[in-house]
Amino acid sequence: MPGIVIVGVQWGDEGKGKATDLLGERTDWVVKFNGGNNAGHTVVVGDEKYALHLLPSGILTPGVNAVIGNGVVVDLEVLFSELEALSARGVDVSKLRISANAHLITQYHRTLDKVTERFLGKRMIGTTGRGIGPAYADKINRVGIRVQDLFDENILRQKVDGALDQKNHLLVKIFNRRAITADEIVEDLLSYAERVRPMVADTGHLLDEALERGDVVVFEGGQATMLDIDHGTYPFVTSSTATAAGAASGSGVGPNRLDRIVGIVKAYTTRVGSGPFPTELFDEQGEWLRKQGFEFGTTTGRPRRVGWYDAPITRYATRVNGITDLVLTKLDILTGLERIPVCVAYDVDGTRFDDVPVNQTDFHHAKPIYEYYPGWSEDISTARRFEDLPQTAQEYVLALEGMSNTRISVIGVGPERDQVIVRHDLLD
Repeated sequence: MPGIVIVGVQWGDEGKGKATDLLGERTDWVVKFNGGNNAGHTVVVGDEKYALHLLPSGILTPGVNAVIGNGVVVDLEVLFSELEALSARGVDVSKLRISANAHLITQYHRTLDKVTERFLGKRMIGTTGRGIGPAYADKINRVGIRVQDLFDENILRQKVDGALDQKNHLLVKIFNRRAITADEIVEDLLSYAERVRPMVADTGHLLDEALERGDVVVFEGGQATMLDIDHGTYPFVTSSTATAAGAASGSGVGPNRLDRIVGIVKAYTTRVGSGPFPTELFDEQGEWLRKQGFEFGTTTGRPRRVGWYDAPITRYATRVNGITDLVLTKLDILTGLERIPVCVAYDVDGTRFDDVPVNQTDFHHAKPIYEYYPGWSEDISTARRFEDLPQTAQEYVLALEGMSNTRISVIGVGPERDQVIVRHDLLD
């Protein structure tokens, strides 16, 4: 099974980096196929903690080929900042390859992202302000700049001129900002051209050859299912395809290459940014969960919104992605609770919904219907077999599995890379 996709089940921050790292020593390639530096993976290796934003987390595993696919938008300043930081800590980054077709984030994308969000006021989406959405908008509007354009100054200048024709009108006349000159954008982008040139490749072709050889290729998604541009809580979503379908289009391989779809889900739920969140907590239990789980954004530092486990969302994500295995993370965070609520359905104005409502208005007004499970007080961080867990913790996991329409194959019981219980091998 050489092609494995890792996707988030909820609204992100589920611990996808940990799952990629778990597969790392048996993985030949790790591919980031969507998003940009608007999300982060925190990976703990021994006493070292690494916060990655643009790079795939597999870059931390010696010998693994890391790829930034065509579906990613790349901020070159962030790229080299991360590479330099990893190199300074002794991480080999020489195997990184970047798709020639990946689009670039420029200064005007970042500026427009910030001023547009402020302009929206109460209707703001809750973006990170890093230019992700405007870069994807330019891609769809066919005025985007790709990595390969760095190597032809004439084409680069033409594209920047064309993009700024409209954007300067917006900046000056609508947002009362100064116009941005093509010269400053071109000069900035060209300053990275020779540094990035050795990394640029036809990555789709490289990955196809790797899969033909039987190499293990892990496709690592950014954000998560409920932030997908089509299948998430629109418009409070990201600007790319964050579901398993994006692994094929965002990396340049055929969908028949994807053999296993691994969904990452927390033992509770979090999200960052605006939008509906049926199980969200606003009380002392919510604060307790946030502190216990250290729920603050890797990229932004913003406190995450927190709530209880939402089974309808997991079932929905399983269906949309075709999930074959679940990795349940942060089970240890629930230690100490006398009882643990699980959302099993929603109440919308007196009507029960066992699945995520297709109507956004219904979902916005959904109230969770809870079932309660007994908690545990024992330290589970040293558990390495399912049988090592307290009986009530086992029952909690089995209950979630029964509601999910797929198996829970791995359980995270702590932040360290070895603090996992493997019930089913993800490569079998």
